[in-house]
Amino acid sequence: MKFKKNAIVATLVTTAVVSTAMLSTPALAAKKLLLKTPVAFNSTLPALGTPIQWVSDQLKATSGGTLRLKIYEPGKLVGAKEILDAVASGKVNSGYSTAGYWQGKIPAASLFSSIPFGPEAGEYMAWLYYGNGLKLYQEMYDTAGYNVHVIPCAIISPETSGWFKKPINKVEDLKGLNMRFFGLGAKVMENLGVGTVQLPAGEIFGALEKGAIDATEFSQPAIDQRLGLHKIAKYNYFPGWHQQATVFELLINGNTWKKMSDPQRALLNLTCKASMAQSIAEGEALQFDVMAKAKDNGVEIRYWSPEMLKTFEDNWEIVADEMMKEDKFFNKVYSDLKAFREKY
Repeated sequence: MKFKKNAIVATLVTTAVVSTAMLSTPALAAKKLLLKTPVAFNSTLPALGTPIQWVSDQLKATSGGTLRLKIYEPGKLVGAKEILDAVASGKVNSGYSTAGYWQGKIPAASLFSSIPFGPEAGEYMAWLYYGNGLKLYQEMYDTAGYNVHVIPCAIISPETSGWFKKPINKVEDLKGLNMRFFGLGAKVMENLGVGTVQLPAGEIFGALEKGAIDATEFSQPAIDQRLGLHKIAKYNYFPGWHQQATVFELLINGNTWKKMSDPQRALLNLTCKASMAQSIAEGEALQFDVMAKAKDNGVEIRYWSPEMLKTFEDNWEIVADEMMKEDKFFNKVYSDLKAFREKY
């Protein structure tokens, strides 16, 4: 098992591609389209919410006003957990989230969001764009009956593994803890005796402060700092085995997508592809000073022992095997990804 940095230089060429698209603005259809886009994350959260604001700004500049994206902050138009249903039903014509939020409805959804001990950003993008990832991603929504078109629109690098109020030195220290945890990693923690709950960003600090939860994970250090997690939980663990990379999606209502002109669809695809490069570069650049400041504020940055990491990985394999047996489409996607990773 290796935790390594993947080169992202190749993805940056997409920015040049979008710049080229700017030259063809007159080719965009004359009809104007406004994508009303509720988001699952506040647009000011660095690398988590800022990518969709970046996309909105770029579309305004490159489309000549024929394609606009208006952002609605979490809960302003629809709730974060309601975005998929709202887009599919046509209540809104687009939405920005991460597929892991739909795990309860579609077991395979988290495979397009983040995977324990899974691919880092470069490998994830390789599978999505040059393997079967994108095809399977759309197939997932189609077969589940959701009238949406999906576009990967941001990706961030590894998160921290969690914030704890007390040191965790062995597996037994996890038993009985209540912890906010996301996605497939939550199933691993449950196997180890942790009670998990998925809370939105705005509720995490209060839950920690009141003792409703003993620990939490949320995102990268620069984002966690905004939530003030370091003020209560002083032990921050690395590496983020549960989320080596996290993909974020732009969902477009299926009928809206069909009515869009070819140039509009191309520009939206290109802008989101450029956002994949933009978001990971931003996320990678923001962490250094934040981690140093955390130490100054009394936070202990700790690293899981090889024994603990092996325990997490062994339990993830148990969870993955169970889910492959329980859900045919999960099996199909995860088998395809595993085959790609073996070659990678």
